[in-house]
Amino acid sequence: MTVLLTIAVCLFPEAAALDFVGPMELLSFLTPRVLALKLLPISPPFGFEPAYLSTSKGPLEFYGGLQVLPTKTYDEVTEQFDILLIPGGLGTWPDKCPQTLIDFIRKQAPGAKYILSVCSGSEVLARAGVLDGKRATTNKSAFKRIQEETRDLNITWVPKARWVVDGNVWTSSGVTAGTDMGYAFLDKMVGSQIANGIRGVVEVSIREADDDEFAEFYGLEH
Repeated sequence: MTVLLTIAVCLFPEAAALDFVGPMELLSFLTPRVLALKLLPISPPFGFEPAYLSTSKGPLEFYGGLQVLPTKTYDEVTEQFDILLIPGGLGTWPDKCPQTLIDFIRKQAPGAKYILSVCSGSEVLARAGVLDGKRATTNKSAFKRIQEETRDLNITWVPKARWVVDGNVWTSSGVTAGTDMGYAFLDKMVGSQIANGIRGVVEVSIREADDDEFAEFYGLEH
């Protein structure tokens, strides 16, 4: 029997679209609509039911003109989500990040089974207190800034990592690294047979957790 896990895709103005579209493209193969088509060779142990949340109900426009219509606002949420997915983007900067997003994560994190961030989404997790005492990574172009801004917090920032897992918290490096992390998460949840089959349909080349060329690119390795 497939157990459905709810996912809160946490959106906000000036988020990076590919940060959440990448991993959700993989996970969408296990949403109820696609599962009903019975395309998979075996019944998966888990499926995913996403909700796209934002600060308001109106269309959220991303760079390039892509618009997403949120499922509901953060203030309208009454349920506990199983999984939180937080993208990055310019909207994660301290002077732009919505307080409602931080408050939502603080409220939801203790009851969430898994918490995933992509790119500078880990900066939001840090501000919400989720990364206290944990290892994490982030977009390498913003690595030094985020490391400096969180220097008083108990976070071990890992410079060379495509993604990092610490307990139930998964953090990835910049943008496309979210797809790599999403595949690793998918593999953990439903096994390699299903995950690899989905990868083949999407035709995505996956990097391993330590396959990170951008740490050197930004001079983060010494």
